[in-house]
Amino acid sequence: MSVDAIVLVSGGMDSLVCAAEAVKNTDSVAFLHMDYGQKTSQREQESFHKIADHYGIPVLQRKVINVSFLRQIGGSSLTDDKISVKDFAGDSDVVPDSYVPFRNSIILSLAVSWAEVLGAETLYIGANWEDSPGYPDCRPAYYEAFNALVKQGTKAGSGIHIETPVILMKKKDIVKRGLELKVPFELSWSCYARSDAACGVCDSCALRLRGFKEAGLVDPISYHKE
Repeated sequence: MSVDAIVLVSGGMDSLVCAAEAVKNTDSVAFLHMDYGQKTSQREQESFHKIADHYGIPVLQRKVINVSFLRQIGGSSLTDDKISVKDFAGDSDVVPDSYVPFRNSIILSLAVSWAEVLGAETLYIGANWEDSPGYPDCRPAYYEAFNALVKQGTKAGSGIHIETPVILMKKKDIVKRGLELKVPFELSWSCYARSDAACGVCDSCALRLRGFKEAGLVDPISYHKE
C-alpha cells in the first residue's frame, strides 16, 4: 500500500478542514490519529472514524496510535487529572496549562515514520497559531525547523515535508474555508473537558464558538447548558 499524503486528524475542526484540503489536493490519503491519554480521547476517536468514513478512507489507510504515556508524564490539563481544564481567559501569549509538553514533536515523529513506510511525501497537520499563540509547537518557525529535521533524519529521496494549511488563519476563516469545502463540522469535536456535550467555555470551545459567530454561522455540535 502506498499513499500520497498522511493527515493527522485529531477530530477537531482545524484538522477536519486540513483533511478536506488534503483529499481535494491529492489522489490517495491516509488518516492518522493519536490517543495521547487526553481526557476526551474516546470522543475524539469517534470523530476521527466518522470523518474518515465521510471521506471514504479505507480501514487500511487509517491508523490510531496509542501514545498515552504522555498521561504518565502529565503536566497538562488535557492529560493530568490533578490539573483541571480552565475556562477561556482571553487571548494571551502565555503558555497555557493545556499545552502538552513536546506532544507535537512526538506525534509528528510517528507520522514521519508511517510516511516512510507508505511512501507518502506530504504530512498535513491542522496546527493553528490562533488556537493558542503560547503553544511553542503551533508556530510557523517550529514547522520550518521540523521540516529541516525531517530532511536530515529520513532516507535520501523520501521527500517528506509537513504542510500546515491553516496555521495562520483566523478561526472564522477556517470555518469559512470549511464551508467552501463542504466539510461535516457536525462530526468534529474540539472540547477539552467533556465528551457528552461540549463545555463551551474551555479555550478550544471558546475559540471555536467565536470562529462560527464571526463567520456568521451556527456551530452544529451540541453544547452543555448549566
